Amino acid sequence: MVNIDKTKPVLVTGATGYVAGWLVKRLLEEGLTVHAAVRNPTDKTKVAHLDKIAKDAPGKIKYFKSDLLEPGSYAEAMKGCEVVFHTASPFTTEVRNPQKQLIDPAVNGTANVLDQADKTKSVKRVVVTSSCAAIYTDATDCLKAPNGVLTEEVWNTTASLEYQPYSYSKTLAEKKAWEMYKSQDRWELVTINPSFVLGPALNPATVTSESYNILKQVGDGTMKMGAPRMGIGVVDVRDVAEAHFQAGFNTKAKGRYITSGHNSDILDMALTLVPKYGDKYPIPRKALPKWLLMLVGPFVNKLFSRRYVKNNVNVQFNADNSKIKRDLGIKFRPVEETMQDSFQLMIDANIIKKAS
Repeated sequence: MVNIDKTKPVLVTGATGYVAGWLVKRLLEEGLTVHAAVRNPTDKTKVAHLDKIAKDAPGKIKYFKSDLLEPGSYAEAMKGCEVVFHTASPFTTEVRNPQKQLIDPAVNGTANVLDQADKTKSVKRVVVTSSCAAIYTDATDCLKAPNGVLTEEVWNTTASLEYQPYSYSKTLAEKKAWEMYKSQDRWELVTINPSFVLGPALNPATVTSESYNILKQVGDGTMKMGAPRMGIGVVDVRDVAEAHFQAGFNTKAKGRYITSGHNSDILDMALTLVPKYGDKYPIPRKALPKWLLMLVGPFVNKLFSRRYVKNNVNVQFNADNSKIKRDLGIKFRPVEETMQDSFQLMIDANIIKKAS
């Protein structure tokens, strides 16, 4: 249990990312100096949204060139920092070589950042952005968990290189983080494990990210015949950022934190949009039968393999978020607010258009 000096700078890796943007905003508004580690600090289009936030905030932002896979790359950025927020992580759906594209970058990137924390004597706490994917692969895993509920004690044992390699990469990366933490006794480690993250993006480029892909299908007519009752957890990006902030500075922060606001499914999430947008957009109002998804799912969306449909559709997601509420005082936004703010952003960006 350490006290953090807020006059010292803090490091955010992957600072231009979706969650990282809101975290940087929170830190700057708190008056902190943020060392933003990015691939190319000279590319002003990539950091324009952060510059805009910094201009109106009491804190300061300084950019540092860094590469997740380059040992020693974070040395300069970490200098003098007591808190390190490691949010940078590979995420892609176009996976041809899971080991090379997902596993190696996730595990080696985490190892590089924590190795630098070992070498940087000022570091007192590291907050790693993990995922609920390090806890489970499919909604059926909830049924196998103690009392049918996912908790921080549960680890993903069902993902592999062949099945859901992204989940496998998050599991191996977090395990690597805990392994390195246990090999030293100077800095503390806290992991934030979000479920499916939605909510408005500060960086316009992230509106095209995979997080928004399902939402796009909800609004563009792809799912007008119905949406799957695919059990997932959902959380607002602003709440995930606040969770990171509290994990960095709250003296009670310890261990892993499931960061999931609501146990839900895709149809229930879609239905929250009907009152405000249902008369103008082809939002689904009924469930697609599981047998139909088993039949056509793989042709409609490559993520919907028959195995995935079997393990997630009409299966309830159930996670316990009481630890983060108790320790870090996180209050989760209503799912309606998250969905409507996200949907409006996509309308404003002309990604979703009104039905003709």
